[in-house]
Amino acid sequence: MTGSVSTAGRTQGRVLIIAGSDSGGGAGIQGDIKTVTALGGYAMTAITALTAQNTLGVASVYGIPPDFIAEQIRVTVSDLGVDCIKIGMLHSAEVIDAVADTIEAECPGVPLVLDPVMVAKGGASLLAPEAITTFKRRLPVLATIMTPNVPEAEVLTGLKIVDADAAEHAATMLPTLGASAVLLKGGHMPGDVVEDLLVDASGLRRLRHARIETEHTHGTGCTLASAIATGLAQGLDLDRSVDRAIAYVWRAIETAPKLGRGHGPLNHAHTVRPFTGKDD
Repeated sequence: MTGSVSTAGRTQGRVLIIAGSDSGGGAGIQGDIKTVTALGGYAMTAITALTAQNTLGVASVYGIPPDFIAEQIRVTVSDLGVDCIKIGMLHSAEVIDAVADTIEAECPGVPLVLDPVMVAKGGASLLAPEAITTFKRRLPVLATIMTPNVPEAEVLTGLKIVDADAAEHAATMLPTLGASAVLLKGGHMPGDVVEDLLVDASGLRRLRHARIETEHTHGTGCTLASAIATGLAQGLDLDRSVDRAIAYVWRAIETAPKLGRGHGPLNHAHTVRPFTGKDD
C-alpha cells in the first residue's frame, strides 16, 4: 500500500451524498464532505437523520421527514446537477422508499455508490430491522457498486461469514440483489492482511493491504464509499476508483489524529496542503 494519493488533474466531479449527520465529525455527512473535498470533488448533501454521537457511540438519532429528504435531492440536482450519488444511512423503510423514488425520477442513469449502513462502530443500530427487506428490494438495483462490510454482508445474504471461503461465497452472492458490482470489505476478518473482494461482470478481484492496528477507524466505511463515488464522478473507471479509495483510506487511518476516548476519526485531510496565507 502506497502512502500517497494522487489527485492531480481531478478537480471536478459533483457528488450528492444522501446520508445521516455525525455530530462527532468522523463519519456520515461530515466525513463524506471531507473525503470528497480532499479528493478534489464537489460535495452536495441530502441529510437523512441527525445523530448525537462521539467516538464512544451513538446517544440518539433524530429522523428527517422523508418528504424533506426527497426535496433536498430534487432542488440540489435540478440546479447543480450530479455526476455520482453516494447513499449512506437510511434509517427506515419510509426513507428508503422516498430516496429510491426520487432517484429514479430525478437521477436516472447516474452512477451510484451504496454503502449499506446498518450498525455504528460502537454497536448502535442505524437501520430499523423491519427496513432490511425494503432496502434489499429497492436500493441494490440502483447501485453501480455496493460496499458492505462483513456484518452487513451477513445480514444481506443470510450467511455466516467465518473464513475466507465464506467471504468469497457471500461476495459472489451479493450481486444477485441487483448491484452491478460489490466490494465486500474484509476489515472485520482476522489476520495481518486485509483482503477486500471486488466482484463485477468481469469476475472476482482480490485487493490485499496491510492491516493497521489501531482503534482510530471511525468512519472508514463512509469514507471509502465517498472516495469511490468521487472517483466515479471524476470519470475514473470502477477499478481505478476503488484502488484510489482504498489507498486514500489506508493513509487516512495511518495518519489518524487520535482524537476522542473511543473509536477515533480518520485524517481525511492528508491530501490537503496547509494554507499559509502566503504565495508559496
